[in-house]
Amino acid sequence: MADVKYTPRLRSFYEETVVPQLMEEFSYKSVMQVPKLTKICVNQGIGDATQDKKLVDVAVKEMTSITGQKTVPVMSKKAVSNFKLREDMPIAARVTMRNTNMYDFLDRLISVALPRVRDFRGVSDKAFDGRGNYTLGITEQIIFPEISLDQVNKITGMDITFVTSANTDAEAFALLKAFGMPFKNQNKEEN
Repeated sequence: MADVKYTPRLRSFYEETVVPQLMEEFSYKSVMQVPKLTKICVNQGIGDATQDKKLVDVAVKEMTSITGQKTVPVMSKKAVSNFKLREDMPIAARVTMRNTNMYDFLDRLISVALPRVRDFRGVSDKAFDGRGNYTLGITEQIIFPEISLDQVNKITGMDITFVTSANTDAEAFALLKAFGMPFKNQNKEEN
């Protein structure tokens, strides 16, 4: 049996199309200066987890199926009596993807999940942090085809953070735009 090496579609697209495009746009001297996507972090906070501990288990299971990678529960660091929160209580779920899983998730997010958002007009281009990272908030986990509507008992949102090696927001914006991230068209918004 021969080993078949799998290369994600967006990784090949990055190397063949995005790198030359960004080298020309920002006039980099070396290919190593071109920004790249280093990791994608997905976080889901469960506010009602203080009342029902099973909600975190459900979120971990859902995020594992969405990302294709083991998701871990996040424990609270301190006790807050007003929120009925005790120390080391599970309150969220998170996962960090790199390499193949990261490119596969990005591909599914851009081509399948985001177009399923109701009344979708593009994602905001104002969520950059000043260091070349971008955070996208999703209000419903049901936009992912891996989630069965019959098994969902509570609609929850999640934050998806794209960590890049870009030095500026402009470089990160150009990188994500080249990958096909559907940013809102600013000209239409002003009219």
